[in-house]
Amino acid sequence: MLLALCAGPAFGLQVSVHTAQGIEHWRLPANAPAQRLAAAEVERAPLGSLWKLLVQAYLLDRGQQPPDYRCRGGDPEEVYCCAAGASIDAEEALLRSCGRYFEADRLGIDAADWGDYWRALGAPPALTRLDALQPQTQVEVAALLDLLQRLPARAELQRVLAAASLQQPPAVFEALGAGLRIKTWSWHRGEDVHDRIGGFAGWDSQGRALWAQGAGTSRGLLLAHAAALARWLPPPASLDAGGCVEVELFARYPIAAIEPAAAAGALHGRYRLQFEHGSRFEIESRGEIVLDAGPRLIARIPREDYVARVVEREGALQPLAAARALAVLARSYLQQQAQPGPSCLRIEDSSHTQRVLAQPPSLQARQIAAFSEGLVLAGMPVRYHLGRSGPGVFGWQPAVAAARKGAGTLDLLREAFPQADLARWEAAASACEALPAARDWLLAQLPRWRPQLRSEPGYAERRDFEVCRLQGGHPHVDRARARIHVRGVRSLQDRLDLAHEYLHLGFAAHPHGEDEAFIEAWARRLVLGVAD
Repeated sequence: MLLALCAGPAFGLQVSVHTAQGIEHWRLPANAPAQRLAAAEVERAPLGSLWKLLVQAYLLDRGQQPPDYRCRGGDPEEVYCCAAGASIDAEEALLRSCGRYFEADRLGIDAADWGDYWRALGAPPALTRLDALQPQTQVEVAALLDLLQRLPARAELQRVLAAASLQQPPAVFEALGAGLRIKTWSWHRGEDVHDRIGGFAGWDSQGRALWAQGAGTSRGLLLAHAAALARWLPPPASLDAGGCVEVELFARYPIAAIEPAAAAGALHGRYRLQFEHGSRFEIESRGEIVLDAGPRLIARIPREDYVARVVEREGALQPLAAARALAVLARSYLQQQAQPGPSCLRIEDSSHTQRVLAQPPSLQARQIAAFSEGLVLAGMPVRYHLGRSGPGVFGWQPAVAAARKGAGTLDLLREAFPQADLARWEAAASACEALPAARDWLLAQLPRWRPQLRSEPGYAERRDFEVCRLQGGHPHVDRARARIHVRGVRSLQDRLDLAHEYLHLGFAAHPHGEDEAFIEAWARRLVLGVAD
C-alpha cells in the first residue's frame, strides 16, 4: 500500500500528452527527473473548470459571439468575473474562469444541437449532455486528450490561452513563459471538499494536447512543478506566426552592388552587398528578401521571425533572461512604432529603429522569441540602448550584468519599465486602469494620518503608489509595483479598503505588515476614528 501511495499523484504531477505515437503518461516529481509510466495513474478525472473551455470551443466553431456578461454585484461567483457594473467578454471570461459568462441558459445553447456537435467530434458520452457540464463530471483522460487534439477551434483557443501565463506567479512565468496554452482546474476528491486536487488541460507550444493532475490547487501545483515542467517540455516553438512584417533592410545605407548579380524579385541563397560608403555585408535569403528598384532590399517575414532576428542582431542569445527580455521589447517596439501597410506592418532596419538580422535566425533565437510569443509591454513607450539604462530605457549591457547575477526576465523588464504590464498583442492595455480621484483622496489623508502612524515602528510613508480599478475579486495590493487595486472611493467601505491596502505598503517593514487583523484595525482607526 505504501508503494502504491508513493506512486500516486500526491507525490508528483501526472502529465498525459497526446503524441504522434499515441498517448504518453509521465510523473513529474518537483525535485527529481521525470519518470515515464507504463499506464496512466489516473484514468478518469473531474472536469473541473474545463467545461468552460468546451463551451468556448463550441461557440468559436459555431461562429457565435454572445453578448458580454455584465456583473451586477452581490453574487459570490462574480468574484471570478468583474466588479459590479463592469462587463467581461468571452476571452477574458475564459482567462479569469468566469463561470457566469459560460452558463448555457444565458448563451441560449440548445441541448440537442450541443449533443449533435460533440457526438460528431467523437466526444466522451458524458460531454454530449448539456446538463453534464458540471465540475464534478468524470471524464476519461485519454478521451479528453483525443478530443482536444481534434477541436476545430484549437488554434484560436491556443492563442487566447497563451495569455494565461500572465496570471501565474512570476516564478511560473520565468520557467514556462507563454509556452503552455492551458486552462487550469481545481476540484476535490470524493466527498471531502478539503482534499483538493487540481491540474490543467490544453496544449504545449508544439500543439500537443496535454492533461495534468496532482494533489492541491492548480496554482500551487504549477508553482511547485514549473521547473520540472520546463525540463520535461520540448523547447518553445511558435504556434502563431503573428502576421506579417515588411522591413526595408539597411534603410539608411545605399547599396552600390550585389554579388552575384541578381534580377529584381525574390532572392534565394547567399549574397555579398557593397555599400556606397565602402563597407561590405553578407546576407542570406530563402525567398523572403526581395530585390527592388533602387536597389532596395525588402524582407517580408512573420512577426515572431522578425522578433528573433532583432534579438540576434541587437543583442545576443545569452544570458537567457536578458535575451528573453529583449524579445519582449523588440515585439513591443514593433507594435508601438511600425506603420500599418496594406497587408503587413512596415518598419525600417536601422539604428534609428531596430536592426534586423539579414539572414534566417538561429533555432535558439526562434526559441527565445517563442518563449514570450505574442506578449508585449503595455502602459509605457519602450526604448533600449546598448550601455545606458534608466526609467523607460532598457540597457542591454546592464541587463546582461544583472542576469548573470540572477535577475529574471520579469525583473529586468520591471526595472526599466516599472509602470508597464505584460499584455497580449491584441489587447495591449495596462492592467492598471488609474483611479485619480482615489489616489488624490489617499494623498490628502496622509498628512492627517502622519501623527498617529509615525509613532508605530516599521511604518514608512509611501507616495510612490498607483491606485487602479479592481477588475475582479477582492481589493488587494501589488507590492512589487506599488499598485493598490480597489473599486473606487465613493463609499465608506471603499475608503476603508483603500486605507487598508495602502497600509500594507506603509507597514511593509513591520513584523505584522501582512497580518490582516492588524492592518484592518489601523484602517478603521484612521478612517473611522475608532480603535478595535
